[in-house]
Amino acid sequence: MTARATREALGDEILELGKKHQDIFVIDCDVAKSCKTLAFAGQLPEQHLNVGISEQNAVGIAAGLATTGKVPFVVTYAIFGSMRACEQIRQEVCYTKLNVKILCSHGGLTPANDGASHQCIEDMGVLRTIPGMTVIMPADYASARKLIAESYAYNGPVYLRFTRDAVPCIYDEEETFEIGRAKRLREGKDLTVFANGDTLSIALKAAEVLEEEGIAAAVYDMHTIKPLDQAAVLQAIHGSGRIITVEDHNIINGLGSAVCEVAAETGKGRVVRIGVQDRFGESAPYEELLKLNGITVENICEKARELMRG
Repeated sequence: MTARATREALGDEILELGKKHQDIFVIDCDVAKSCKTLAFAGQLPEQHLNVGISEQNAVGIAAGLATTGKVPFVVTYAIFGSMRACEQIRQEVCYTKLNVKILCSHGGLTPANDGASHQCIEDMGVLRTIPGMTVIMPADYASARKLIAESYAYNGPVYLRFTRDAVPCIYDEEETFEIGRAKRLREGKDLTVFANGDTLSIALKAAEVLEEEGIAAAVYDMHTIKPLDQAAVLQAIHGSGRIITVEDHNIINGLGSAVCEVAAETGKGRVVRIGVQDRFGESAPYEELLKLNGITVENICEKARELMRG
């Protein structure tokens, strides 16, 4: 299985979209090299702005461009795009329902050795609480390209989160994606695993191990955190009633919380959340950071066994 960083998809897809659609503008925050938008800047300079290290200003400019019919894509790191510019996203983009896209690389623990200051574990939770915001995390290169294209076609604010490091390629380039609709990758009658982003490949490996033990685990790619595919969650609740969520994000207010909200309103089922354990990251290899937080094949399998035991 090959691996590619989803930030590479950001750069490749935005360039292709920009060539086809002159209403697209990329607004960089002086991280074009890291976020892979140098090619866009070089080939489409009239559709590109580098505003420097000023994320709040970038969002304000994007909002202004959106009022003129342009489709601006603000590109920066997740830690800065989601929190440093949070007020501007709320007030100037979501409150006014403007067609602005926020594309952020270096999400979750993938910045690894850069440490806690660059590891954004709160972003999807912060932004999913803002009315009108759509929140997406693709699982691999191919899905990232398709979901970026879908976000362009989608009228309204969208936040997309990408990885710095390479993640396994799961989908082929012919796969289709719909914002707000999960993709079921494995069938299973005993329990259901909902994962997204860089954790989906881990969840799929865990399901293979469990299958060898006689436990059939369904696996879904819940690429859209908001709007959540409630139908998929309800199917799992009314089926086995056993659910595990896996995410490279704080277990508070992320994918796990979103699934728990649906389960709580039904009064049925049990949900086990696997993710960053409400702690800041630290400088360490990415795999070690996942292990510290239990985001591993082994831990998913152990939680599955516990659920099966009741």
